[in-house]
Amino acid sequence: KTSSLLIMCVCLQEARCGYAIILMALYWCTECMPLAVTALLPVVLFPMMGIMKASVSVEYLKDSNMLFIGGLLVAIAVEQWKLHKRIALRVLLLVGVRPSLLMMGFMIVSSLLSMWISNTATTAMMLPISHAVLQQLKATEARADAREFQSAAQDNHAFEVEPTQTKQEVTEKKPEVKVEQEDKVEHDHEWALESLEESKRKAIEEKYDLLNKGMSLSVCYAASIGGTATLTGTTPNLILKGQIDKLFPKNGDVINFASWFGFAFPNMLLMLVFSWFWLQFMFLGFNLKKTFGCGGKNDRDREAFAVMKEEYRKLGSMTFAEVAVLIIFSLLVVLWFTREPGFIDVYFFHSLNLPLSVWLFLLVDDYLNVALSVCLTGKIVKSPPTLLNWQVVHERMPWNIILLLGGGFALAAGSEVSGLSTWLGESLAPLEKIPPFAISMLLSLLVATFTECSSNTATTTLFLPILASMATAIKIHPLYVMLPCTIAASLAFMLPVATPPNAIAFSFGNLRVLDMVKAGFMLNIIGILSINLGINTWGFAMFNMGTFPDWANVTHVDP
Repeated sequence: KTSSLLIMCVCLQEARCGYAIILMALYWCTECMPLAVTALLPVVLFPMMGIMKASVSVEYLKDSNMLFIGGLLVAIAVEQWKLHKRIALRVLLLVGVRPSLLMMGFMIVSSLLSMWISNTATTAMMLPISHAVLQQLKATEARADAREFQSAAQDNHAFEVEPTQTKQEVTEKKPEVKVEQEDKVEHDHEWALESLEESKRKAIEEKYDLLNKGMSLSVCYAASIGGTATLTGTTPNLILKGQIDKLFPKNGDVINFASWFGFAFPNMLLMLVFSWFWLQFMFLGFNLKKTFGCGGKNDRDREAFAVMKEEYRKLGSMTFAEVAVLIIFSLLVVLWFTREPGFIDVYFFHSLNLPLSVWLFLLVDDYLNVALSVCLTGKIVKSPPTLLNWQVVHERMPWNIILLLGGGFALAAGSEVSGLSTWLGESLAPLEKIPPFAISMLLSLLVATFTECSSNTATTTLFLPILASMATAIKIHPLYVMLPCTIAASLAFMLPVATPPNAIAFSFGNLRVLDMVKAGFMLNIIGILSINLGINTWGFAMFNMGTFPDWANVTHVDP
């Protein structure tokens, strides 16, 4: 009786934890409460249900959260001083203004920026630039066509003279008929020219409407793809890092900034290339000779190029603030890549990005002139604003994401303590008969579909603990399923509500839902195939996925 009662209590605890997770999943999917508020439910439910004590609150401020905050502080400073706009315009000036290459340039810039700042901010900045360039291209093409029509009308008299001469022979005896016929011929000629000009105008309108749709989609899709390349690029990447460290504490730091970049950056490039080919085919046609032709620039290209050059000129020369932010940003990236030098405590080094970001609140704009003035005059002058102030941080910092990260870590801890993750792993044991590559492919497809109607943060928070338990139960490397599913959570391409960049592009590019579905469906397939190609080739070698690691043989985490 005692043993039966104990089993019932354990099962009851698993059921309670499962109930809490299902409740949070429903709240996250329906958004009946703000996502961040839902993420706080474990603080109330777990102690109340006897799953964990109030110590669950510790899960809301792990070192992954500090990494996230430090990275965002630098990203906010980059946006504050418009350093990203300078980089974007410089790259676009190098690419040129031919539509297909312009699309490629916008995708490259959007993806590179999104690696370091939020994909929402990247999309919001790049779309107005693309719109302005396309408007200029459209205006110059319309003016060029108007000039061609005027020139053709002046040079080509055959259409007008021939019928006049023919009628002149016949109408010498009937001058009144001659005048009427000449008027009719002239009217018909003018009508034909106007009709042709109108048709050309409509063709240009349709061409640039289609091009605007393609350019808008290319920017938002590239921003989402670019965020997958770095550990701090998007929230699901950090959730994976936190979950791996929480569920498998002896993993030897298998996921760090360098290892993530080594796998995800080549995968990002692969997805970006295939995405460009698909969007090029959909919105511009596919003519390699026209796209990569070596012909010289025409007047239209020069005028559009002049617009971007003027925008870049308006930025002026680089200020002290921009240079300082660039140096701090570069140093931060170096620290991320070399976070285990061996001669310094790893945890201190892991959080160095946060104190490094503090310099943004200490350095002031035009620092050199202020220091020189103080030295020369000996007087303390009124200091200009610092590179970053708390008001700006407060407005732009996504505090809700920090709570979402903590909520995910709390769910993982509750699942382990209650035994729910072990039960789920044992229930999924029959999957051992299915080839691992098929499991990875199917799960990636499931996550990519689920993330279309739920936030990628909530999706990874819900799925990763279950995937970790499944991998442990069927004895495959946890990263073999967790890594592709994490990146698949960022493949929200089909619906405007799937992710903020999609919503911005939808409103900016005069898109229909069907346009986004048609383009996004194929990109989802491209993304899933690319991720699974990577995980079975260079990823397989990088993480030694052919063997079940010793650090993954964990069945219980102490409360």
